[in-house]
Amino acid sequence: MKFAVLADIHGNSDALEAVLHDMEALEIETALNLGDFFSGPLNAAKTADLLMARDFVSIRGNHDRYLIEQKRADMGLSDQVAFDELSPRHLEWIESLPPTRTVFDDVFMCHGTPTSDSTYWLEHVQQDGTVRAATLDEVKAQAVGVAEGLILCAHTHIPRCVCLPDGRTIVNPGSVGCPAYDDEKPVYHYMQTGSPNASYAVVEKLHGEWTTTFRSVPYAAERACACAARNHREDWARALATGWFEK
Repeated sequence: MKFAVLADIHGNSDALEAVLHDMEALEIETALNLGDFFSGPLNAAKTADLLMARDFVSIRGNHDRYLIEQKRADMGLSDQVAFDELSPRHLEWIESLPPTRTVFDDVFMCHGTPTSDSTYWLEHVQQDGTVRAATLDEVKAQAVGVAEGLILCAHTHIPRCVCLPDGRTIVNPGSVGCPAYDDEKPVYHYMQTGSPNASYAVVEKLHGEWTTTFRSVPYAAERACACAARNHREDWARALATGWFEK
């Protein structure tokens, strides 16, 4: 069993196409998609068409939920740009997706944690805005009740694999389309990978054990950067070009 794990594309169709080409070169046809497909000042409609044509097993993330639950006036700027691009059939597709699901009998998919699409799992934000790796006890607390051997999460955009002492493996594939961002909750902080590349993971079960390979795929980000700038998101343009949020 071998498949790709995608997450946090955020409307970056150029990064998604680079990942799809990389999957093709590796002869991988199956992918699991962990949500936050479209929200961003980029190209939501093209991203939607690419994903819907491939019918990857998918769940929705917090920004996907905002697109179908919030009024446009209440959305953030990135959600508004995506909402204006998406057609009713794209939004209906989001509505059809669950927040979590189990596939292949032993793989659990969630966006943030099993009970929240907006909570970090493998990272923790401290009161001064510093981001650190979550402790073992913090990670274990969020895994209660999940029996699957492979647990997939996203949301932080940081690629990471954590093996629990009981044998379960938690994998965050990183972000296909948004390598750095800032957020106001729980306190102001920013996440950054330091690389502009598109990130995803390849997971394989060999001899009963899950193995994870993280893929960092370079692509020409100039078009995405220009699109972000046109939509008044110079912070996105900088992050897409460099992988850094801080100046």
